[in-house]
Amino acid sequence: MRRTARLMTGAALAAAAVSGPLTASVHAAGSAGLEVRPSSAVPGGSVTVGTRACGADATADGDASAVGAGHFTLAPGSRDGEVTGRFEVPPSAQPGTYEIVAACVRGGREVRGDLVVTLTAVQPRGSVKTGVGGALGPDPVQTAAGVAALAVAAAGGTWLLHRRARGDGI
Repeated sequence: MRRTARLMTGAALAAAAVSGPLTASVHAAGSAGLEVRPSSAVPGGSVTVGTRACGADATADGDASAVGAGHFTLAPGSRDGEVTGRFEVPPSAQPGTYEIVAACVRGGREVRGDLVVTLTAVQPRGSVKTGVGGALGPDPVQTAAGVAALAVAAAGGTWLLHRRARGDGI
């Protein structure tokens, strides 16, 4: 058991060591590159891109023609020092990974980011109200009462079956 715990601890530490530098490099690249939000979209969906590479109060020309969306403009956004722009993924877009490019108007610096087009939407997170369960909601008192009623029914059924097996009758 100790050996298994050591192996699992070692594996967790190795995973943390590997993911730490990768996460840091992704954040560093995101601050100077083109951030695509969301990074995965469906045809007909809206995509926002942003970068800090152009500097404050700058603009950039965006190019999403790889996915078929054409050109768009990036202007100063709500985040300090970031320019943002928006485009819509065409309904005819095919699944795949597409490169989105933005060129800063001042300085001509180009930044790139990837957009993944999928045919299905990203799975939702969290609970969904489906109507399954209690009509009055997840009340712990009602749940306890229901469990108690089931336990009494099971005990009663077991008692009746036991009496029948002994020949006492019902």
